[in-house]
Amino acid sequence: MRILVVEDDAQTAAYLLRGLTESGHIVDIANDGEAGLGMALEGIHDALIVDRRLPGLDGIGLIKALRARQRRVPILMLSAQASTAQKVEGLQAGCDDYLAKPYAFAEVLARLDALLRGREQTSGAARQLEVGELRLDCATRTAVRQGRVITLQHREALLLEKLMRHSGQVVTRDMLLDSAWDYAFDPNDNVIDKHIHRLRRKLDEGFDYSLIRTVPGAGYSFQVTPAQG
Repeated sequence: MRILVVEDDAQTAAYLLRGLTESGHIVDIANDGEAGLGMALEGIHDALIVDRRLPGLDGIGLIKALRARQRRVPILMLSAQASTAQKVEGLQAGCDDYLAKPYAFAEVLARLDALLRGREQTSGAARQLEVGELRLDCATRTAVRQGRVITLQHREALLLEKLMRHSGQVVTRDMLLDSAWDYAFDPNDNVIDKHIHRLRRKLDEGFDYSLIRTVPGAGYSFQVTPAQG
């Protein structure tokens, strides 16, 4: 999952970044409310962790702005302001859960996991994709092609999900980078091409044609039928 952390305290942000990354998430960091709102509006994150007290646009204002734009991404608010009235204000603004500081990271992770599970349940089959002869379970990172079960690594599954959701369209390398790496990642050494090469080997072993085609000078495309000619 890709998580956006909006936190102005560098030590707290680093603490959350380390814990979430070690738990298998892709993590982006915004240091103020305006930057957090801009990143959240890109619509690429599965959940947000938002500090209440932020420079400029505060956490309450950020959440209200997102909800006003009909963005339903799950949001966990973190705050030292822990009175009942303050919690109610946060929940009424649109956050899905409210955790008072100080907190243990284990509780942050448990609450975040609960929000993500709830999102998957309410979205129905959104985490189950089927295009042509390939089925992908995004949660378990398992693909099935004509009955053959294929186990994927974390980023392989994220790249494949992006390609399948845009089946028949050209997906650029920048789009693939956004789907599987955070903002701080410095792409080099043909990292996308190498991951796609490994993904192809897994998907195409034992089959006559590749599901992922290279579009020269543009990117890649997921196709359900063999290339013509």
